[in-house]
Amino acid sequence: MPTQTLNLALVPDNAHRLAILCGRLNEHITQIESSLNLKIRQRGNIFQLSGPDSAVSGASRLLEELYKDTEQNPNLSPEQVHLALQETRSRQGQVIDDSEELVLKTPRSSVKPRNSHQQDYVKSIWRHDINFGIGPAGTGKTYLAVACAVEALIKEEVNRILLVRPAVEAGEKLGFLPGDLAQKIDPYLRPLYDALYEMLGFEKVARMIERNVIEVAPLAYMRGRTLNNSFIILDESQNTTTAQMKMFLTRIGFGSTAVITGDVTQIDLPKGTRSGLVHVSKILQGIDEIGFTYFDSKDVVRHRLVQRIVEAYDEYDQSLISPLGSQESVHLNERDN
Repeated sequence: MPTQTLNLALVPDNAHRLAILCGRLNEHITQIESSLNLKIRQRGNIFQLSGPDSAVSGASRLLEELYKDTEQNPNLSPEQVHLALQETRSRQGQVIDDSEELVLKTPRSSVKPRNSHQQDYVKSIWRHDINFGIGPAGTGKTYLAVACAVEALIKEEVNRILLVRPAVEAGEKLGFLPGDLAQKIDPYLRPLYDALYEMLGFEKVARMIERNVIEVAPLAYMRGRTLNNSFIILDESQNTTTAQMKMFLTRIGFGSTAVITGDVTQIDLPKGTRSGLVHVSKILQGIDEIGFTYFDSKDVVRHRLVQRIVEAYDEYDQSLISPLGSQESVHLNERDN
């Protein structure tokens, strides 16, 4: 593999910002070296990068971007460096269109897609009335969908946001939950609430829910409704049945956008029940007006160990697929269906 050495000068030469960039005991530099497999030496504002061409190119761009961020961000964290590294790795070997900067603007923060699949996902949501985001946990499917919904609401492109989720127990028995309807389904919808609070603030979300500008509901309560001028997100859709998925898709009215997210490797339906997401991804794939975006383990933007965990499970599942007729292969197919 071709290697090179590059001397990079970061300007202006500011000791305080350079300390933020490098991190405590150079932890950020070590993190970049380990992730991109190159060597970084520093003297003042001069950084010498040595390694494969693609790694040196990616690291130089990353250091410039992170250094620029230190002007406004005095608390650069390893988590933020990790997210920036994810974006850098996604550029390696992939063509990403930088001519159109994709930034979702919400009242409390701006959300930027971190890799090519996330960019394709956001573009698909902008272009299609119905969109599917399918892939493992931690790839930003739900978070980006909520960001798109909030931006559309703020721009008055829709009148309300509906957040929908099937109330299916994830392996454990929750028993009888006390309280009213909202209190019963809140545990299932907490990830959606968390994203809304981050983008709009707790008080604003509470007011919008009170005025039904934001509605959070279990999937079962969608039956019989027609949803016009709305941004509708169906989360954890792998836990819908085929009938529920059909029911949901036929609720969508004029001026509405629907985003359906799910992970077909985490189906919690009773054994023998076919997932509506698995089924619909096969029968609607050929319709041009419907967008499908597929994520994989390389798109995970949570803690760096989450990506390794997803990959380990994928490798294990692949190892179970033995020659035709094996019991292990039968069990795997039963789970996926």
